[in-house]
Amino acid sequence: MWQFNRIPNILFGVGSRHRLLACMSSLGKRVLLVTGEGSFDRQPDAQILLDAWQASGLTVLRETLASEPTTDWVDACVTRHASSKIEVVVAIGGGSAIDAAKALAGLLPVQTSVMAYLEGVGPELPYTGNALPFIAVPTTAGTGAEATKNAVISRQGVDGFKKSFRHDSLMPSYAVIDPEWMLSLSRQQIAANGLDAITQLIEGYTSTNASVMTDALARDGLARGLLALPKWVADPTDVNAATDMAWAALASGIVLAHAGLGAVHGMASPLGAFFPAPHGAVCGVLLAETTAVNIDTLFQGEENALALQKYADIGRLMLADQALSDHSALVLLVEALRQWQSDFKLRGLAEFGMLADDIPRIVANSRGNSMKTNPITLSDAQLTQILTRCL
Repeated sequence: MWQFNRIPNILFGVGSRHRLLACMSSLGKRVLLVTGEGSFDRQPDAQILLDAWQASGLTVLRETLASEPTTDWVDACVTRHASSKIEVVVAIGGGSAIDAAKALAGLLPVQTSVMAYLEGVGPELPYTGNALPFIAVPTTAGTGAEATKNAVISRQGVDGFKKSFRHDSLMPSYAVIDPEWMLSLSRQQIAANGLDAITQLIEGYTSTNASVMTDALARDGLARGLLALPKWVADPTDVNAATDMAWAALASGIVLAHAGLGAVHGMASPLGAFFPAPHGAVCGVLLAETTAVNIDTLFQGEENALALQKYADIGRLMLADQALSDHSALVLLVEALRQWQSDFKLRGLAEFGMLADDIPRIVANSRGNSMKTNPITLSDAQLTQILTRCL
């Protein structure tokens, strides 16, 4: 048995940004626009769109986010706009801007600290509010946050965390996905965000909670994304590659929301909380070695043979060779993922300040929800092995 929950109204494709005004106007007149530090302003038609929105009678207030949303930033923003009479929240940016806006859409009506609702910290009160309508406009192809009902909020440091504020009413009303708004990304940004999407698709496809519905989305996302990502990194102006990766990212968000994730995201959560480590880059560093350990462990037992077949399927997709045997596809998948790490110039976890002495703390904090749907149970010793290889 499986269940598939609602997803946003999706407007996808080149030029879809021009339909954003109609979406906004259908939901309200007073708009809180949340953007990344440069994700909106660097678009050539940004000011034209702002002028058009205001000329149509919308009142647009704006907040800019320079990094991942923290509890302090979210709470301060809610306080600033307590009397602004916001009717609709719009996010234009990467996953951080979308998560921040999603949290604001939920908190503005209730005027409560986000700490009240975060999973795993604080009182974990049930959310009983009625979230404001929310529109997600991703300018990166990575997190899939435009299709999920959770906002990931962090606090960095020794007592840091990355936790979710999650509720059905936080699902975006619209996801407006225009690949042309992704063509100003650097190669490094394309690689890091793309690796996040690919990781989510691989983990969702091999998850113990996968279904025929998530498998269909994950496999198509992988078929497109595995070939598109290196092309887009090579040529950041390639709109066809950007379109395929934008779809892969969207599919990854839908898949993770219904199937869950795996060990890469289990370890990435404390890494992002304890160190200034960009999430996509962390996923890219961990992906090959985690995949290798998962495959080796699956070979040693008899449980979840389907996951091995799926990994072999991914290998054939990545190598674009459907004639490969399962064994060859598994070996070549790991080799190809390791080659990506070199090609995309990912240097290891030490780059973010992590030391070997930090590994036990990372392992101890990696057993969250993501780890629960990994295709095979990994021991602390195996997680330590992965982190040591990736240091």
